[in-house]
Amino acid sequence: MKINVRESRQEDMPQVLELIKELALFEKEPEAVIIDVQQLQKDGFGEQPLFTCFVAEIDGNIEGMALIYFRYSTWKGKTVHLEDLIVRERFRGKGLGIALYKKVMAYALEQNVKRVEWVVLDWNEGAVEFYKKSGADVMQEWNTVQFDEVSIKNFLDS
Repeated sequence: MKINVRESRQEDMPQVLELIKELALFEKEPEAVIIDVQQLQKDGFGEQPLFTCFVAEIDGNIEGMALIYFRYSTWKGKTVHLEDLIVRERFRGKGLGIALYKKVMAYALEQNVKRVEWVVLDWNEGAVEFYKKSGADVMQEWNTVQFDEVSIKNFLDS
């Protein structure tokens, strides 16, 4: 089985959205996905792209993806945030995940960033172990904090 990892194209976004939905289902939040293909195309391929996406293909079919974007750390400077790395369930354990992971890290080095950062659910033991074995520091002391659109409005109206 030959794996081809490449930067995504606008026409790949329907398959990327399928993978995003598969990840949301795996993370037990299928209703949380509100983005659509048109928004992905606009945000990823407009005048000022908001993200870069890599896809992993087998026999010309997209079976995995990694979506990243730049952030800025007051401690480190320019960093890459790995938003999602997903491989279709039937292709897990076949090398697609590591191929995408390596592509992200190589891209980060090419971009001269000082850190790559991402979030992993504590119950996703397979992913946690994968990251630890790769040399990543899985930090236990930090909590992810978020506001959704409703929470933002409620806060500002209070």
